Amino acid sequence: MNNLVPLNLVGSVENSQPETHSQPTYALISVHGDPTAEIGKEGAGGQNIYVRELGLALAKKGCQVDIFTRREHLNQEEIVELAPGCRTIRLSAGPANFIPRTELFEYLPEFVTSWLDFQQRTGRNYALIHTNYWLSGWVGLQLKSQLGLPQVHTYHSIGAVKYRDEQNPPPIAQIRHCVEKAILEQTDCVISTSPQEVDDLRQFISQKGRIKVIPCGINTEHFSSVSQNIARQELGISPDARVILYVGRFDRRKGIETLVRACAALPYSFQLYLVGGSREDGADFQEQQRIQALVKKLGLEAVTVFTGRILQAQLPAYYAAANVCVVPSYYEPFGLVAIEAMAAGTPVIASNVGGLQHTVVHGKTGLLVPPGNHHDLTRAISNLLDNPSLTQFYSNAAHHWVQSRFSTQAVANHIYELYQLLTLSTCVQEIIKTHNLTPNVERQIQTLLKSKALKPSDIKALEKLVDSFSNGTVQWVNN
Repeated sequence: MNNLVPLNLVGSVENSQPETHSQPTYALISVHGDPTAEIGKEGAGGQNIYVRELGLALAKKGCQVDIFTRREHLNQEEIVELAPGCRTIRLSAGPANFIPRTELFEYLPEFVTSWLDFQQRTGRNYALIHTNYWLSGWVGLQLKSQLGLPQVHTYHSIGAVKYRDEQNPPPIAQIRHCVEKAILEQTDCVISTSPQEVDDLRQFISQKGRIKVIPCGINTEHFSSVSQNIARQELGISPDARVILYVGRFDRRKGIETLVRACAALPYSFQLYLVGGSREDGADFQEQQRIQALVKKLGLEAVTVFTGRILQAQLPAYYAAANVCVVPSYYEPFGLVAIEAMAAGTPVIASNVGGLQHTVVHGKTGLLVPPGNHHDLTRAISNLLDNPSLTQFYSNAAHHWVQSRFSTQAVANHIYELYQLLTLSTCVQEIIKTHNLTPNVERQIQTLLKSKALKPSDIKALEKLVDSFSNGTVQWVNN
């Protein structure tokens, strides 16, 4: 690091007293994904969990985190403290009721206005904004333009991938594509949750823009908190039952029909648990009714349990009670359910698509099958249920795999390092603009800031550099 600046500057930096910084404040924006929402209902899923767990993990590190979402009910509180240092802020944008994601775009300018009003009222200064999903990304681009804040973005899903097989995509699809392209090209960094998502972004969205792969994280202790025996006692499931589990929303893209048809072809007794609820006036309720009709048609009513919505605190018991968890989606950018199940020590059978190809290690932590093929899925389920020793092998490997790679705190550490680098980069770029640096020094600083693996010592040295300029203790000497 010492060759970054002239020797007289290094001495000045090291001998000066750095300014004491308070912990940074970050704004996480999730317009339609309230972190306090019930998981499993329409519009509430992996994104809600991702944002909440990230906010809580950053707060544990001493950061201040505000998670901004849209108010959906008049009786909802504006500010809810999730934990010390982590709050949910609900902003008014459109009518205070549930609005499907495909109909929210017109209310985003009001969300931006409400965000700026909240910041002005509270005097809160944010070091960085992290947007989630394309709707929030549009909001972030407006705030970045007006305030000059660094912006990080997580897609959660990509419109071009979601709609590529639909003959008549909704009108919002074209707008979404334009916004997603602008996000990739204009934000400071995009976080992709899997290498597959990187490939999709480059193929379908743009070759421009900076991308860093950081997977989703979960509270591994929470999902490994109960044994199978205890879980089955709690849920009233027989110790020797063969339990097949699905967790998630009722959505055609989730492939639940494929799972039901696969189970209908199994040659022995089993119990199928479909964990997730629906909103009576929503599209998910219609899909649930369709699946219930299919279950009845195939004669599976006696062995199929529709649990409805359940609390997050109850999920570990369902995962632990199952012999196998099936994720039959037609597309998943990551596959949070898969790592939750594996954290509980439950083998996973998943579609060989999207991020699931990287989340589930075929033949080691579970099995991957072609999407939409119920014959292959039947064989995969039979393969596990017929081989207890293989199931136990996958169970142990799956648990270790998740513990070592997908814990919330480990993932949050990577994201925090990215935040640090981007906020530091903004400060240093301002110094470069406003001070007369030698071309050689400026070039070395720019090269360092573009590094994919900036060391903690490099970050600290750059922080000292920023502090020194802020205190007026450094004088650049042009050679």
